[in-house]
Amino acid sequence: MAWTKYQLFLAGLMLVTGSINTLSAKWADNFMAEGCGGSKEHSFQHPFLQAVGMFLGEFSCLAAFYLLRCRAAGQSDSSVDPQQPFNPLLFLPPALCDMTGTSLMYVALNMTSASSFQMLRGAVIIFTGLFSVAFLGRRLVMSQWLGILATIAGLVVVGLADLLSKHDNQHKLSEVITGDLLIIMAQIIVAIQMVLEEKFVYKHNVHPLRAVGTEGLFGFVILSLLLVPMYYIPAGSFSGNPRGTLEDALDAFCQVGRQPLIAMALLGNISSIAFFNFAGISVTKELSATTRMVLDSLRTVVIWALSLALGWEAFHALQILGFLILLMGTALYNGLHRPLLGRLSRGRPPAEESEQERLLGGTRTPINDTS
Repeated sequence: MAWTKYQLFLAGLMLVTGSINTLSAKWADNFMAEGCGGSKEHSFQHPFLQAVGMFLGEFSCLAAFYLLRCRAAGQSDSSVDPQQPFNPLLFLPPALCDMTGTSLMYVALNMTSASSFQMLRGAVIIFTGLFSVAFLGRRLVMSQWLGILATIAGLVVVGLADLLSKHDNQHKLSEVITGDLLIIMAQIIVAIQMVLEEKFVYKHNVHPLRAVGTEGLFGFVILSLLLVPMYYIPAGSFSGNPRGTLEDALDAFCQVGRQPLIAMALLGNISSIAFFNFAGISVTKELSATTRMVLDSLRTVVIWALSLALGWEAFHALQILGFLILLMGTALYNGLHRPLLGRLSRGRPPAEESEQERLLGGTRTPINDTS
């Protein structure tokens, strides 16, 4: 069936804003500017402040939800105004996971390339699959186990490409290895978030935009408060600011004041995450969750191509192999092979309900599918 103009718009919006989200964060990391008190020029390395901005973008999804609810006023649209009451505190544990995982990923993005960052996030399939078996009593089919094995192989190839690539002064080999490991660690936390959302949140039939916005609210408030103790906690060589603390928000604002383009990059990151979440949710509703997965894979290609074109990283052929293996693993785990096999065998097309599988058993994505 041909896509409508609105569906094409949603698909394009998801692809563009998703790519902008990662690229704008990396763009901010690449800037050099003076800090407060006449400190010498240094890189903009403020991952926790960037995470606060991302949660602000998610928080704005609440505004989108209430606008949709006002528009649907007087209409019988149960998807906008859920019938079941729920306690907003249900979102606190997933929000804490989201906050931790996102902060780790922003730290890792300072240490590795944007393309490796995007590819290694595919590790979430491994942990969601294992956790779904352990904590939700799921039984994975053979194709999903094969998808997990393929994903592990793809991660090894991508990691090997990072090891063999040439490293400049900005990304030393030790930093790249640490960054890659932090990304994988973050996916464990993201998988826990998905389990919590599946077990405690989805049964309340909460609208996805409301869920994203509520988690964004919790993450924004908690992480903003944590910036205060982070200003005093020493971090040694792990720190990227002149004071050597875990985070120095004042230094970040001074750098933004001296280099306005950093503010543009941060605004791009904040706004893109809001539109990306909205577009992703709409694509799942208007098209299918499989289409959302394919668009997310295309986003990796766009990020990789632009990073190469901008000179942010060097080309390595192993990354192509690693990406293709990761793509195969994702397709197997999410059941993308089923319609293809159905066409090849000229059999009956798969039922529509295959697109509505639950979160960890198939094509569903977490409530908050960030950057």
